[in-house]
Amino acid sequence: MSVRRLPVYILLDTSGSMRGEPIHSVNVGLQAMLSALRQDPYALESVHLSIITFDIEAREYLPLTPLDEVQIGEIQSPESGATFLGAALELLIQQVDRDIRKSTGDVKGDWRPLLFIMTDGSPSDLLAYRQAIPEIKRRNFGSIVACAAGHKAKQDALRELTDRVVTLDTMDAAAFSGFFKWVSASVSVGSSSAGLEHQVTLPPPPPEVQLVL
Repeated sequence: MSVRRLPVYILLDTSGSMRGEPIHSVNVGLQAMLSALRQDPYALESVHLSIITFDIEAREYLPLTPLDEVQIGEIQSPESGATFLGAALELLIQQVDRDIRKSTGDVKGDWRPLLFIMTDGSPSDLLAYRQAIPEIKRRNFGSIVACAAGHKAKQDALRELTDRVVTLDTMDAAAFSGFFKWVSASVSVGSSSAGLEHQVTLPPPPPEVQLVL
């Protein structure tokens, strides 16, 4: 009897504006998130993690991998370049269609996947982004959280995708690690309540992370 998986997808903006301290802080935050999740027996049993990065193109940085096998190297940012979030959503749709196990008559499929998006700008490919949104909504995610990091991040585009938008006022290590700790807490809630088929209830965010209501 295999344990049902909880797929968690993280889309990370690696565009040129993330270069320097922001991307370094993201790397630190990701490692903190991994170590927090690995201390959670529910998460260790069910969570599978995938990371998509996007700048002038979207790429599958980490295919869907069991939590205990995840190894993340240093994520880099180019010197300049656009923010192709639409391309990242298109890649995500392909991945979800490829990865997610559906329930059959006698076998339970995966839990509804969780999606976390972090960007410090707005989609450069707005048309592709808008065209991908209804497709994403058809994929029945258990929760979609979008994080607008820093003052240049546009919440309006993110709100077209999800009503769960959070903001980081600063782009320093404390803010990003606060965000990723909150992601790990949210994933832990998701993995322990994975039996619930409705939207995952998120824990309250830390002070660095503002929920936009």
